[in-house]
Amino acid sequence: MHTKADQFDAETAEMAEQAKALSHPARLAILRVLADRDECICGEIVADLPLAQSTVSRHLKVLKEAGFIQGTVDGPSVCYCLDPAALDAVRDQFGAFFEGLLDAAPDRAHC
Repeated sequence: MHTKADQFDAETAEMAEQAKALSHPARLAILRVLADRDECICGEIVADLPLAQSTVSRHLKVLKEAGFIQGTVDGPSVCYCLDPAALDAVRDQFGAFFEGLLDAAPDRAHC
């Protein structure tokens, strides 16, 4: 099944998916927790946030699917950490996108 999103180039669609993954405050908070702790299991993240474990697990899944974090099995749990290469790539991609918008926009302070 084709969607309207299929009508855009792959880079634009990828950026939209990444932005969608970052569009929830809980996911941004999870990224901050992982940055502060270097790595941790879901239960440790739950202890830092006002969310149920099932909710945190769902947000971790979205972040992992978007490539922002990695998860490795450590016995009965999964240990999560940021994926620095992926975060660098996203920063560069969005930076270039916004730089291109600003370069293309007329030099004016308001509409």
